[in-house]
Amino acid sequence: MNRKLSREKTMELLFGMTLSKDTIEVTIENFVDNYEGDIKEIDLTYVKQALIGIENNKEEIDKVIEENLHNWKLDRISKVNLSILRLSTYEVLYDKEIPRSVAINEALEITRRYSDEKSVGFINGVLDKIK
Repeated sequence: MNRKLSREKTMELLFGMTLSKDTIEVTIENFVDNYEGDIKEIDLTYVKQALIGIENNKEEIDKVIEENLHNWKLDRISKVNLSILRLSTYEVLYDKEIPRSVAINEALEITRRYSDEKSVGFINGVLDKIK
């Protein structure tokens, strides 16, 4: 299983849930049914735990993110960047298996793939404050 790929897919699912308002169960079921790669490469346990953890702690995660924003409001952050921030903040605060530096580095890698260069600096700044 590939944790990097699993983390990336978790961010994609989180982003999709933001738009569709689907439940975690429906989201994961649709993902497994429609995934075109080798599903064995994905750590579905991690994906489920992360999505459930983010959902159960969303209020606290969003509060921590907002407290560490500089001249920004949560609702001004793009949905992609907010999904990345929520996932990485969850990992930093709640997932003790993942070192904080790894969670941040992985968030920056995902940002480079799914967002723009300005966002990399923005997300890095927010996560550094959270850490």
